[in-house]
Amino acid sequence: MFTQIISNSIPLKRCGFTLMVLGLLTTAGLAQNNAPAAAATTTNQVPTYLRDIQPIFMGSCSRCHNQQSRFVYNWLDYRTAYLDRWEIKRRVWDSSKGKYYKEVMPVANSPESLALSEADRLTIKQWVENGSPIGAAPVSVAAQTKAERIVAGKKLFSSICAACHQASGQGQPHVFPPLAGSDYLNADKNRAIQLVIFGRQGQVTVNGVQFNNNMPSFPLGDEDIANVLTYVYNSFGNSGLEVKPEEVKAQRANKPQTVNAPAPKSAFE
Repeated sequence: MFTQIISNSIPLKRCGFTLMVLGLLTTAGLAQNNAPAAAATTTNQVPTYLRDIQPIFMGSCSRCHNQQSRFVYNWLDYRTAYLDRWEIKRRVWDSSKGKYYKEVMPVANSPESLALSEADRLTIKQWVENGSPIGAAPVSVAAQTKAERIVAGKKLFSSICAACHQASGQGQPHVFPPLAGSDYLNADKNRAIQLVIFGRQGQVTVNGVQFNNNMPSFPLGDEDIANVLTYVYNSFGNSGLEVKPEEVKAQRANKPQTVNAPAPKSAFE
C-alpha cells in the first residue's frame, strides 16, 4: 500500500518526511472510492483526510492545488497535504481570523472562497491540530436506478462542481464553461467521462464561446463519476443520458486521448 501511495504522489519537495508520516501511510488503507461526505463538526469526532478534508479540497482548492499544477502543492494527495498541513491551517484558518500575515486562502471573493463555509474552515483547523489522520473514505452505495444515481450525483455536484460551474450549471463567462445545454458535453459521453477522470488543460469551445482554464482530475471512484455525470446529463436542459460505473471503468483504462484534443463533431455541436 505504501508503494501504491508513493506512485500516485508528486515528488517530495521538502524534507522532514518523518517516521510518524511513514507510520500513518503504511498502516492506513486508502479506499479507492473517495466519495465526499459532510464535514465533521462535532467535538467528539476527529476529522480525517479521506472522509472530511479531501472533499473540501476538491470543492474549494482543487483549481490550483491539483496534480496537474507545476507551481503549488497538490492537496488532493494525502502525503503532500500532510506535509503542508500547518501552512494550510495558517492560510485557511489563521489568516481568515487576522492572525497570519499572508493572504487568506482561498483568495477572498473567489468562487472557491464563497463556497468554503466557516464549518469547513473549522474542520480543516481541527484536522491539523488533531494529528491530520488519513482515515478511510466512506463507501459509496451503488445506485440501483437512474433516479437514485441522479440524487447521489446532485450531492456530489453541489459539494465539488458548483463552486466553478455554479449550482445553475451556467458557469462563469469566459472563465468556467457552462454545463447547461452544453454542446461540448452532449456531443460525446466518453469524452465527458474522460474529462472527469483525467482532467483537462487548454482551450475549449462550448456553445460557441472559448474558454482556457484548468479542469483538475478528481480522485473519485467509478460510481461517483457515473452519478455526478448522470445528474448533469439529466439537469440544465441536457440530453438525459445515464452514465454507468462500467462505462467509467472502461474509459479509465483508456489513454486520455480526448482530454486536450477535440472529438469529431456531432449533431450537438
